[in-house]
Amino acid sequence: MRLSRPAIAAGLLACVLPLAAQGQDDRDEAGEGAWSIATNGSLSDTLDCFEREGRTLVSAHRGGPTPGLPENSIEAMDALLHEAPAIMEIDVAGSRDGVLFLMHDDTLDRTTTGTGEAAALDWPALSALRLRDASGWVTPYGIPTLQAALAWAKGRTVLQIDFKRSASYEDTIAAIREAGMTQDVVLIAYSVGSAVRLHQLAPDMTISLSMEEAGALDEAVTAGIPADRLVAFTGTRTVRPDLYAALDAADVEVIFGTLGGSRSLDRQFERDGSDARYAELGVSGVDIIATDRPREAARALREAGRMAGTGVCGVGREAG
Repeated sequence: MRLSRPAIAAGLLACVLPLAAQGQDDRDEAGEGAWSIATNGSLSDTLDCFEREGRTLVSAHRGGPTPGLPENSIEAMDALLHEAPAIMEIDVAGSRDGVLFLMHDDTLDRTTTGTGEAAALDWPALSALRLRDASGWVTPYGIPTLQAALAWAKGRTVLQIDFKRSASYEDTIAAIREAGMTQDVVLIAYSVGSAVRLHQLAPDMTISLSMEEAGALDEAVTAGIPADRLVAFTGTRTVRPDLYAALDAADVEVIFGTLGGSRSLDRQFERDGSDARYAELGVSGVDIIATDRPREAARALREAGRMAGTGVCGVGREAG
């Protein structure tokens, strides 16, 4: 089934609408502080709980940047958690002198006040730069280290870690262990070979692997990765309830991406004013929505009763 401008299916929409009346416990309450997601020592159990409770998680691409708050910054992630419970996708790169830091691009030009290849500089030079937001405005914020991001995230949220070419698997995993975050991260792999290597290095951590066909899970399990250590990234365009059901039967959570450029589903929903489709994705079997519009996705899930409120599966809120 392909998601396009018409509704995904009348049946899915019919399932979503009655849930709205159940969403009162998920409403924001005035005076409350930031949301948090606590895995309590088992990410697998936490994800199973969300699925069992019929709740859908939002994963904020590049940490959920917004005007004035740049991508891959602690400030952007912290601001988002004050609005909705979300997990954070971040990009990890490495400096010439071996410091791990957050940055998506290989070059500095788009997102910082610097120029040239990021991995060619030592950390003192990188740390002196300021981050730019999406419009190019120079913010007061610096490039965060992975160590700082892990310290900020502990007890607050789950980090999905996308490895850039300059980031060492071994060093990143060591930093995660040192921070006590082994059950609060998802390591992103784009091939079975990469997933196998990550599993060998970190058999206790969860791996996100691209699986757009049912046979992809069998391939990964045959290669030696237990299904309970996997979550499945199932693409960005085609909604596949049949695939989601097969993955669910194997106890593998489903990630679907609405993120991307001008042709992404995020942009389509924005143009059409059809944010309710985020909730329809949850009904179709998507457990985690990877999005460039985390606030809008969370709002749609909340209105449909699909966003976890306080006390559900380790979700909480700080006192205001």
